[in-house]
Amino acid sequence: MAVAQAFMENLQTLRLPDNQAMRIRFTKMQGAGNDFVVLDETTQRLNLTPAHYRFLADRHFGVGADQILTVRPAPQPDVDFEYVIHNADGGEVEQCGNGSRCFVRFVREQGLTDKTTVRVKVHGGVITLQEMPDGQVTVDMGAPVFDLPQVPFAAAHATAVNDTTWQLVLSNGDAVKVGVVSMGNPHAVQVVADVDTAPVLAQGPLIENHAAFPKRVNAGFMQVLSRNAVRLRVFERGAGETLACGTGACAAVVAGIRRGLLSSPVLVHTRGGDLSIDWQGQSQKESPVMMTGPAQTVFEGEVTLDV
Repeated sequence: MAVAQAFMENLQTLRLPDNQAMRIRFTKMQGAGNDFVVLDETTQRLNLTPAHYRFLADRHFGVGADQILTVRPAPQPDVDFEYVIHNADGGEVEQCGNGSRCFVRFVREQGLTDKTTVRVKVHGGVITLQEMPDGQVTVDMGAPVFDLPQVPFAAAHATAVNDTTWQLVLSNGDAVKVGVVSMGNPHAVQVVADVDTAPVLAQGPLIENHAAFPKRVNAGFMQVLSRNAVRLRVFERGAGETLACGTGACAAVVAGIRRGLLSSPVLVHTRGGDLSIDWQGQSQKESPVMMTGPAQTVFEGEVTLDV
């Protein structure tokens, strides 16, 4: 009975008002298994609600995606486009690394630009994207942010281990040591012995909602294979565990380099594919993180939304 009740309550949150309907076009894309519904608002705003985004992301009743990416016209003269990111829970977020690679592939395939390098405004700032001749996409993710209020990170709810690591006590009593960094969105990265047995699903939501992170956080679980290779799983804020997380890969490498565990460049093995991360920040102040990986269109279609 409890399971049935929970199912009906979840279904109710996905239902939209029974008014008139609108039909919209979408493109389904994926980057290293991190999947997206991409919407084109370059000529007209769709004015979608959080309920619409939840419906589109739902894998049973909608299209299915980790995030919804919306392409918009350039809001200022020094950029080519703007794009807005909504998580599967309907909330808007600042940045998405895998999504940014899909973004540049989308605008080129749709004929919205013929540039191979584009500058894009996101909620977390401006990023530069470049499609390479081999089909891979390289993204200048900007410099990582370690200033705790900007992450944001409330240090009063954690214990400093050293200048790069903090200890969190979770609500289940577990104590975890994490590196804290923002890649346009907040990340907490811990080193684990084996990502296959790491308590990602148990600890992920507890870290995500820990009091030390006033805007919640993406929880990374990193296994170091060598100085230039890691395995990674990420429990994403508002989406749960995904097959890959671009900003999470960047954050993990940055955290590992700061702790002296890694040397750039680093190959990040995720469950959805491999990402190459290059950061020279230990030797160059304000050095950007460069991420290279795949981006692929899966299919295009139309879906009806109630309004």
